[in-house]
Amino acid sequence: MMDTVLITGGTGLVGRALTDFLLERGYRVIVYTRKMRSPHHPNLRYALWDPSAQTLDAAALQEADQIIHLAGANVADKRWTASRKQEILDSRVQSSQLLFDQLSRTENKVRTFVSASATGFYGEFQGRNFTETDPPANDYLGNTCVAWENSVRQMESLGKKVIIFRTGIVLSNKGGALKEFIKPVRLGFATVMGGGQQFISWIHLHDLVRLYHNALANDQLSGIYNAVAPFPVTNQELVTQLARTVKGKSFVTVHVPAFALKLAMGEMSVEVLKSVKASSAKIQSTGFQFSYPRISDALAQLVTSGE
Repeated sequence: MMDTVLITGGTGLVGRALTDFLLERGYRVIVYTRKMRSPHHPNLRYALWDPSAQTLDAAALQEADQIIHLAGANVADKRWTASRKQEILDSRVQSSQLLFDQLSRTENKVRTFVSASATGFYGEFQGRNFTETDPPANDYLGNTCVAWENSVRQMESLGKKVIIFRTGIVLSNKGGALKEFIKPVRLGFATVMGGGQQFISWIHLHDLVRLYHNALANDQLSGIYNAVAPFPVTNQELVTQLARTVKGKSFVTVHVPAFALKLAMGEMSVEVLKSVKASSAKIQSTGFQFSYPRISDALAQLVTSGE
């Protein structure tokens, strides 16, 4: 009998892909959601929860063998007003706290707790790739990631194995950053942000989903891993490679100056212009092999397929 996996944030970009991947492999999946939905598979069901009200369907928790915690407001959806920044933080910490409190007081068989975090944990590129032991950035996203990870790591006190993935920019055809990058490209413009030399740590959605599955299936995994492809690229390299893949040679490179990004995006522009190079060496040392280690392969697959 395959495990029952409980997923929070299961209706988001990563959560939907992960749900389908696990169902294909025979897992039973329960997705916590604020709004009930009709399941599209006999081994899938939805259960209600509301982290802001600190309520959830406890019966779903009792069925779970392993939990994958993806819940959290999208960092890039809206301008970072004071209330939005609080919402981004609360959506992560409150949801972890709700799960911890319920697992503390509810009889359960959960043995593994796998959570998302982000490469926003790290600061500005310092000439070498960040590893999992590097200190956090003392900025908004760095502080948010620290609070997020701390709220998850308390699961260890309940005897649960905890695995945290600090995830880079997720590339997918079904939403996220690539959708924004590709809009001007389709019009013939390779739009470079700022100077374009800032590094982007990225990962193909398919590899990220495989990483989460690996965390469930591989008993040797525990602790924190960077969920990034082995070869980070600059913003200019990513956009130029995307333009070549979509348009061949018929595109014009356009630089959007930093001041214009700051006007358009406010404080969030800091993250677009920040240079983050995170190392994938630790997860690769466990034997994990990326299907899409290089940006050229990842973009070629994404542009030519519907994934």
